[in-house]
Amino acid sequence: MAVGQSQGKVLGESVYDWNSIPVQKTPAGETRHFFRGPTATLDQLEVHATTLNPGVASHPPETRTHEEVIVIDRGEVEAFANSRWTKLGPGSVILNAPNALQATRNVGKEPATYHVISWVPKHAQP
Repeated sequence: MAVGQSQGKVLGESVYDWNSIPVQKTPAGETRHFFRGPTATLDQLEVHATTLNPGVASHPPETRTHEEVIVIDRGEVEAFANSRWTKLGPGSVILNAPNALQATRNVGKEPATYHVISWVPKHAQP
């Protein structure tokens, strides 16, 4: 079992146990960083989980130069995509495209947790 690998060596086959990943408190809630680093085919692959407190946003709508997928695990969130906010619950998926405004906020009464998978292809700018 690997715990929270970071940038440096090429990431390979591994497993990550939720309970072994350190929790980092943030002003918005908490986060768990599973790994971030290069793979055989990507300059960077990152997986982390974010828990937002009720009524809190991850950040104002912003753009990124890479793609990411967000999978809602628990709670109710709104995702900013296609120039509008859309309410989503557990099991829902968000695909954030490069250079498009995106954000996520907790609109429920309980903490909301989601998993983020982002990648940067070889020869692209992160």
